[in-house]
Amino acid sequence: MDPEDKELILAHIINAKVQDRASQKVLTFVKINDRGDFLDEKRSYAELWTNGHKVAHHLLDEKMAQGDSFAIIMQNHPEFVDTMVGSSIIGTIFVPIDPRTKGKKLAFMLNHADCRGAVIGDYAMDNLNEIISECPRLEWLWIVGIDNESSLRKKNFSEILKSGCNEIDIRVSEPELPMQMLYTSGTTGDPKAILSPYARFGFVASLGEALGLTKDDRPYTGLSLTHANAQLITLGTTLAMGLNGVFSQKFTKSRLWDITRHYDCTMFNLLGGMTTAIYSEPERADDKNNPVRYVLSAGMPKNIWNSFQERFDCEIFEFYGAAEGGITLNPPGGPRGSIGKPPVSLVGKIVDENDDEVPPNSPGEIVFQNEDGSCPPVSYFKNPEASGKKTDGGWLRMGDVGYKDADGWYYFLYRKGGGIRKNGDFINPAFVEKELAENSQIDDVFVYGVTSANGVPGEKDVVAAVVPVSFEDFHPDEVFRRCRDNLESNFVPTYLQLLEEIPKTASEKPQERFLLENFEAKKGNIFTENQ
Repeated sequence: MDPEDKELILAHIINAKVQDRASQKVLTFVKINDRGDFLDEKRSYAELWTNGHKVAHHLLDEKMAQGDSFAIIMQNHPEFVDTMVGSSIIGTIFVPIDPRTKGKKLAFMLNHADCRGAVIGDYAMDNLNEIISECPRLEWLWIVGIDNESSLRKKNFSEILKSGCNEIDIRVSEPELPMQMLYTSGTTGDPKAILSPYARFGFVASLGEALGLTKDDRPYTGLSLTHANAQLITLGTTLAMGLNGVFSQKFTKSRLWDITRHYDCTMFNLLGGMTTAIYSEPERADDKNNPVRYVLSAGMPKNIWNSFQERFDCEIFEFYGAAEGGITLNPPGGPRGSIGKPPVSLVGKIVDENDDEVPPNSPGEIVFQNEDGSCPPVSYFKNPEASGKKTDGGWLRMGDVGYKDADGWYYFLYRKGGGIRKNGDFINPAFVEKELAENSQIDDVFVYGVTSANGVPGEKDVVAAVVPVSFEDFHPDEVFRRCRDNLESNFVPTYLQLLEEIPKTASEKPQERFLLENFEAKKGNIFTENQ
């Protein structure tokens, strides 16, 4: 195999590091207990290599063949990476799923990806058991944590790590083979599964220096490894550069700076509204007393950019990109508010509806090509039509509207089509509308977005316009409680807008502009959670 191809395949990346730094504790996973103490678990390259082979053997025991898929449904645990390595040894395809996912969305994601099994955190078992009868392809479960009852064949992951095994030859020989399926947020319908190749992981992993990292840095993230940001950028660059990466089991804005101090972390990643959430924490006397050199941000609001840097004594490295491909970089010192410029490997432009490039400072869609004029390939599993649209005309179409200034700096404006983006995720209104429509208090519902109070460019708060069965007997606190119980946290409406009727066209299509006008004018009753 070409040495350059090996550098793109996860199992080969680990194998190469084992040769010269086997004992290095490259990954640290942090859990905060009920007393607020930090409990950590580490992985060296040697442990990742050995555990990966154990995982590979047990996948083969489950009759998993090259190209077969299984889900990883858990928070940030070391077993997540063990599983990634094992899968990359034998060429199975893993499907990362946020462990908060539940109901029909979870069933869809498992079924659509043809998952034959799942590696799952014990805390996500209730969500899985609720829909397991709707997933006939599932055959096996590996549980991380305490064993749970299940109708499927199951093991505890601890049994796998205690087992012995021999090394297996790495079976992945082509970096363009699929490594995983990364689900999109599903803005306008069911989420699409990106058939993401090893080459994508390897390419992003090689961007460490372009993203500002040096051999002396210690990256940190609280973002989920089920999403491309933490997995490709933080994990990938850490493994490829031989750094010492730190991962919270889950995001915590109140303890973020304490973690960076405790583990001497010099940079961390943020998405969207997380930036404002951290900035909105009460100021502390030790805000500047931290080892963080810079924050790698995707969506730093322009109005707090300088204040954030000053308050926490760190720099902002802004970037933009998507799991399918395309990226721009704005290192420290670039213009405030800009998402940056494409790296030398990419060519970008801003186009109108006719695909003509627009003049500087004019809005249009952001699109990319490789520097050689080819288009970055995109393959959505079982969805060739969407794959074709994403690369129509030989350009990778980001679906985002922005502009480029006279000096070539790019700026993001909003998601094309007006999708609702909240905390870095795109919200599918259909999931929210379904939950509310099934509430006996509600007669009609339409979900839309309004400019977010957090000030993040392109972000929106979720508004549920509802017509109650009875105004006198309507209890908004109960509606919010049920949404909190049955929806992912970002999907819970920020506002309930009570109306006598939802304005609609003759074809019964809700008229969002009138709802927005009413909202801004505060017409009708508007409720927030815990109001």
